[in-house]
Amino acid sequence: MGVERFSHLGLCVSDLARSLRFYCEGLGFRETSRLAVSGKATDTLLELEAVRLEAVYLLRDGLCLELLHYAAPPAFGDGAPRAMNAQGLTHLSLRVEALDEVVSQLASVGGRALAHTRIDNPALGARAIFVLDPDGTRIELVESSD
Repeated sequence: MGVERFSHLGLCVSDLARSLRFYCEGLGFRETSRLAVSGKATDTLLELEAVRLEAVYLLRDGLCLELLHYAAPPAFGDGAPRAMNAQGLTHLSLRVEALDEVVSQLASVGGRALAHTRIDNPALGARAIFVLDPDGTRIELVESSD
């Protein structure tokens, strides 16, 4: 009885193909399954009307990321990064090797580096930067010698 295990994180995306490219080619997730949902139960659960949704489940290092693409009602937002002190999920974080190469790879699949967030800390043997996915979700990349 009680909480059994972690299931997944959900991320609403405006363009499913573009986001799949970013998360699979850029960050190394792999698609595990897809689900198309609609109807009264879906509307009730999601607190929306006339939902037509495709969910694609991606897996990496035991983390399941659900990309949610709404055919109806459409996704909304301006793609600007949320402030780090805004309530709710702030970012995804990944450890990387060859930080500059990863940043370049992500730019080639629709990501955008926030160059002003880059830090280099030789004392800690660490470098980090935030990159935005195609819809403005923050992805923290950390390269560390430990």
